Amino acid sequence: MADTLTYKILRKHLVSGELVAGGEIGIKIDQTLTQDATGTMAYLQLEAMGIKKVKTELSVSYVDHNTLQEGFENADDHRYLQSVAAKYGILFSRPGNGICHQVHLERFAKPGKTLLGSDSHTPTCGGMGMLAMGAGGLDVAVAMGGGPFYLLTPRVIKVELFGKLCNWVTAKDVILYVLSLVSTKGNVNKVLEYCGEGLKGLSVPERATIANMGAETGVTASIFPSDEITWQFLSAQSRSQDWAEFKADSDAKYDEEIMLNLSKIVPMAAAPHSPGNVVTVKEIAGLKVNQVAIGSCTNSSLRDLMVVGKILADKKVHPDVSLIVAPGSRQVFSMIAKNGVLAEMIDAGARIMESSCGFCIGNGQSPVTGAVSVRTGNRNFEGRSGTAGAKVYLVSPETAALCALRGEFIDPLALDENDYPQITLPERFDIDDGMILKPAADPHAVDIMRGPNIGEPPSNEPLPPEVKGVVLIKLADKITTDHIMPAGHRLKYRSNIKKYSEFVFEGIDPDFARNALAIREQKKAVFILAGASYGQGSSREHAAICPMYLGVKAVLAKSFERIHSANLVNFGILPLVFVNEADYERIDKGDEIEMSGILERLERNEHVVIFNKTRNIKINMAYFLTDRQKKILKAGGLLNYTKQQSA
Repeated sequence: MADTLTYKILRKHLVSGELVAGGEIGIKIDQTLTQDATGTMAYLQLEAMGIKKVKTELSVSYVDHNTLQEGFENADDHRYLQSVAAKYGILFSRPGNGICHQVHLERFAKPGKTLLGSDSHTPTCGGMGMLAMGAGGLDVAVAMGGGPFYLLTPRVIKVELFGKLCNWVTAKDVILYVLSLVSTKGNVNKVLEYCGEGLKGLSVPERATIANMGAETGVTASIFPSDEITWQFLSAQSRSQDWAEFKADSDAKYDEEIMLNLSKIVPMAAAPHSPGNVVTVKEIAGLKVNQVAIGSCTNSSLRDLMVVGKILADKKVHPDVSLIVAPGSRQVFSMIAKNGVLAEMIDAGARIMESSCGFCIGNGQSPVTGAVSVRTGNRNFEGRSGTAGAKVYLVSPETAALCALRGEFIDPLALDENDYPQITLPERFDIDDGMILKPAADPHAVDIMRGPNIGEPPSNEPLPPEVKGVVLIKLADKITTDHIMPAGHRLKYRSNIKKYSEFVFEGIDPDFARNALAIREQKKAVFILAGASYGQGSSREHAAICPMYLGVKAVLAKSFERIHSANLVNFGILPLVFVNEADYERIDKGDEIEMSGILERLERNEHVVIFNKTRNIKINMAYFLTDRQKKILKAGGLLNYTKQQSA
């Protein structure tokens, strides 16, 4: 049977279901990763399941999001994560060792393996030929316990690359161009699979950049073949033994095909306030810039920073610009310190940050009021930078460096082609895994360290046959998990659901949490009304946990994004979709809603009928739930369901 690369890996790891597009399958997970913003809850859930030791080939706990230790909460969480890792057989990457996706690519990613991470940008390692996917922390906890990861068999889109990138045009421009073609919605349960002659000109870090921002399209994963380029990267990391060739069969059939001529792509930018709002840099040339931030899991590799260093060499940052640089890993940081690139950046006027997510999640380096902030990250949602009203543009490291020097956007292709910096990457990278701690030899001797901010995972009751309540908020299209649960400095409450829940929809309706608790006290349900593509962005399951804690029983939306929809189910919240999108206008904030016969309708695969008591109308709602997910909802969430299955 001729298979795509995606299906080859799925077939090898299949434990339940059949590989028929749209049907549910369960697959074995080889590796997992967590980061501190999502990992604390994932490990609390792992403990709640009664698991004694992880059963994966490899599990790594990274600390990379909230490394600013403002107050005791973050430091306490880091101590908790370190002790849990030691006890449960998990590697622990200490704060300062780097961003999870960059470090995992360097030190652990293996072609042909499956990787599940509690971070939406886990697909980064698809640049290594892995089937790497993001998920909620509870799904990752189940996988660490040896359980399958369930997903719908994806449709595979072939992206055939040919030609060669011009000087000043980069992998970041490639994925921005792809975003301009496929947009940020309508790609649920699809995989972007790259192939073609054009791959020869793309290094593994460049492929990882493309795979990383595939997350912004909403696909399940992006994947590249494992070839000679992959072998060269693994050899440079002293991991040639991890290499194996993986590619699609030449006669594999795809659901869709995209032909991409790399030589025709030009420097691109994602304009405010969506990664899908793509324009050419030429279109915005001359726009004044206040801040430039280079880093994030998208563009902080050794290749990226060496190019930036060469552009900045013997020059000065524009006096009206604040330039921030954050190396993606300690390996990258150390190597640019030794080869002189770091000194070139410092001499130019760059401010050097820790190897962490930092500015990308709004944790530090917020720009000035009304700023134009040029960043090499992957998301530019409104307010995500930490400054309401700031305008964030996403670009390549090359374009960002030029903005820092000029104080405005400049089309790189307007420069002399010979001015493009030429770099040579080393044949061997510096290897020092001293900040990756191994599990304890005697797990029984390890005490789990819990600070006062760390609570228990909140419980939920089984789904009742009837639900009555109030629509507390009406939302537009493309609501992100950042809108639902603010990131940045609020993330320090991630282990304390009661406290973190105070900030649900903080930026849209500051009174939401207080009003929801009042409704909950009246023994009524809370309903959320949303537009299309609800739950874009981060895999942060707190965007489901905290609403559950506040009494939310269902979200009524035009459509959902994959990870968030799964998270809602995992925490016992019904994700319902309008059969007729026009019915969205027949419900308003404050309307009283009733649903009856829910369990029977789910059992019979019938539409759930909601009765808008305020307007005296009935509306049909659809759902896209597998039989397993229906059982999870009936149990009140995945944690309850898993305990029942274990019993």
